Amino acid sequence: QVQLVESGGGLVQAGGSLRLSCAASTRTFSDYYMGWFRQAPGKEREFVAGISWSGGSTTYADSVKGRFTISRVNAKNMVYLQMDSLRREDTAVYYCAANLGSLANMMRLRPGFGSWGQGTQVTVSS
Repeated sequence: QVQLVESGGGLVQAGGSLRLSCAASTRTFSDYYMGWFRQAPGKEREFVAGISWSGGSTTYADSVKGRFTISRVNAKNMVYLQMDSLRREDTAVYYCAANLGSLANMMRLRPGFGSWGQGTQVTVSS
């Protein structure tokens, strides 16, 4: 299991930007595929973005493609989510996740599998 701690959430106006950070506590961070998920009130948790262990491959949900960018710095055990052109519908609790295997597995990850942070709230106002 990997311990994950998210930060960087907050309140932002529509059209603005936020950068989320996730710090991982593990000696083998570079072994893990990393991802960001979000959960809005009354909705299921959904995949947002994923990145391979090397950072060489990324994948995004269609709803955020072109607006969000996931990145990682293995030397710092950190993964980031740069969110630009934010919309009201991006309002949610954002979770960092870690898993072994593949990006495809990361996209399908659900609570109870892999490792999850406690989440950080992002609120986008109009």
